[in-house]
Amino acid sequence: MDEDRSIIFDEKTKKHLAGQGIFFAGTVLINYVLPRLAGAAGIPLYLDNVGTLLAAILGGYLPGIFVGYLNNIINMRGNPGNAYYVVLSTMIAASGTYLAQKGFFKKFWKALLTIPVFAFIGGALGSILTYLLYGYGMGEGISAPFARMLLEKGTLSVFWAQMLSDVVIDLVDKGITVILVFVILRLIPESIKPGLWVTGWRQAPLTSDAMKKARHSITRSFSLRGKIITIISLIMFFVAVVTTIISFILYNSFAMDQHTNSCRCAAKIASDIVDADKVDEYIRLGEAAPDYHEIELELDDIRLSNPEIAYLYVYKFTDEGVYVVFDLDTVDVPGEDPGKMIPYEDYLLPYKDDLLAGNTPDPILDDTKYGRLLTVFEPVYDDYRNIVCYAAADIKVEDIRLTSLNYMTKVFSLFIGFYIFILSLCIWLVDYHLIYPIAAMTVSARKFAYDSEEAREISVDRLQHLNISTGDEIENLYESLSKTIAETVGYLEDAEAKSEEIRRMQNGLIYVLADMVESRDKNTGDHVRKTAAYVRLITKKMKEKGVYADQLTDEFMDDVANSAPLHDVGKIMVSDTILNKPGKLTDEEFAIMKSHTTAGNRVIASAMGLVADSGYLQEAKNLATYHHERFDGKGYPSGKAGEEIPLSARIMAVADVFDALVSRRSYKEPFSFEKAMDIIREGAGTQFDPLIAQVFLDSAEEARQIAEAHESMLGQGIRNFSDEQQDSLDTL
Repeated sequence: MDEDRSIIFDEKTKKHLAGQGIFFAGTVLINYVLPRLAGAAGIPLYLDNVGTLLAAILGGYLPGIFVGYLNNIINMRGNPGNAYYVVLSTMIAASGTYLAQKGFFKKFWKALLTIPVFAFIGGALGSILTYLLYGYGMGEGISAPFARMLLEKGTLSVFWAQMLSDVVIDLVDKGITVILVFVILRLIPESIKPGLWVTGWRQAPLTSDAMKKARHSITRSFSLRGKIITIISLIMFFVAVVTTIISFILYNSFAMDQHTNSCRCAAKIASDIVDADKVDEYIRLGEAAPDYHEIELELDDIRLSNPEIAYLYVYKFTDEGVYVVFDLDTVDVPGEDPGKMIPYEDYLLPYKDDLLAGNTPDPILDDTKYGRLLTVFEPVYDDYRNIVCYAAADIKVEDIRLTSLNYMTKVFSLFIGFYIFILSLCIWLVDYHLIYPIAAMTVSARKFAYDSEEAREISVDRLQHLNISTGDEIENLYESLSKTIAETVGYLEDAEAKSEEIRRMQNGLIYVLADMVESRDKNTGDHVRKTAAYVRLITKKMKEKGVYADQLTDEFMDDVANSAPLHDVGKIMVSDTILNKPGKLTDEEFAIMKSHTTAGNRVIASAMGLVADSGYLQEAKNLATYHHERFDGKGYPSGKAGEEIPLSARIMAVADVFDALVSRRSYKEPFSFEKAMDIIREGAGTQFDPLIAQVFLDSAEEARQIAEAHESMLGQGIRNFSDEQQDSLDTL
């Protein structure tokens, strides 16, 4: 089996996989070429998702997401920041596959309805992602000119101007993308498209309907597919949360250390520039002091070379207050004039004694009138290593927070893109290696039919042709299931053969018993076989005509026909003298003769006590007891009337009387076939059930054939019919 599977794989998949590889390589090339052509032509569009959508629509979730992911990785060579937009490409790919499966790309107007979906992902979500990553600088990007134009109107904030600009540009971009995709889809031959869908069959492929049922099978609780997807999602979510928290803590600590070090370096350089011996002169003369402006320019260069530094200044601390030595202006906050004494801010009061004593405090993180700041002080020493004043550098904590947020956004974007790709890969593997094989085995097992040899062969063949070859426990389960069912079918066929043999033996014994009774009655001839044949004829025609259809099941018909020979079994209790008397019976003798019905009841009741399944014996009991009852209630032994009489006994009444009429007896000549039919017709509604009598009358030709066939065989001296002869008579 393994050898056959490998041959099939080699011969059928190499060319197929090569074709798929060429197609998906083409989609990656489209994603690479179109944006560059648009840029070279000066067209303000991205056009970087055409190949992604083609792969998603024709190949499915996994190849679409992979092509989208690969697109961003390739574009990292030109701009590493493109890696952070992988989440958008994977979302567009997943949406493209979903919308295609819903039929949105079968008609042009439906395809146009997908444009807002893709524009929302690429435009709105992309704009928010850009803001979180970089903020809105309005300097670069395809949408920047339009955003500046909106901003100049003065009605929108920077955020909303950029957001609106991104969405509008993306609507146009995704509109052209969808149109290009729709056109390319129409150019690809329909015969090729099915082969582009990426599958991983480890068995005989299922139909699309079967795949849909497998993915959405109704289970008592949560489906296996749902459980696996949930477990994978929870594990990845847990890993993401833990990783993100750890990354945030580490990065935040690193960022604080880096910014603290930047502040310390800036403050240290500033302290080295300031001449301690001239500090008092700077305080007294201010900007008029010699070389004051030169020092101020050097300090400004220090700040500009460290963009994260918000404020750079030099203060001298005294008991009365704080003297400003240098305080650089910023865009938002003008510096204090040199020589000005300012009071201690609240955040400095805990450190006043240390500053006055010449002790350098650790970096300070606190709220000030300029916001929450990280401040580092570096002392300015004179020639005797005395601290004259302090140079200080501030960084806004909000800037640190934004840096951390920017970092977390990058981590989150990369993770979500990776998560979508891994989830699609896991679902793909789970479907083809687990869900579809199990579903195929389940469906085959549920559809397994045992009712006929042909149905069993078809069912076994269906199961064996699944050809599941996952190479793991699923394949072992499949092989065990196939072997078990094949063996079960073999056992079932053996059991049916033995059951049929037992059935024939049982029927043979019934006929032997009936013949033993019949051999004592010299008047009955081949009565039991002929009445059984008439019973089969009547029940068959009743079913065709729908007479008593609610009672006339196949099991009932078989039980009545098989037990019909026992209807006179009670005669074994009647003496030979009465049974074979050539003349008319006396009233006492007739009473004894009539007792064969109750005697038959007792005989069969005794037999029923010896067997567990006495279904057919119940009808034999009904036949033996009530076949001499009349429809008008004047029969014996109970005087039952109408439908009080069991249906099997009403059927036997017609067959029994008809055979008695057309048969030769020692005390009478046979009636003609026509005369016997007239008597049956006259007795309808009185002696016989009118519906059953009419069915028999309508079957006159078949009844004649039965009568003639039996007379012919009897004329040839045939008493012991073979099974084949009996079956041929029963079909008449």
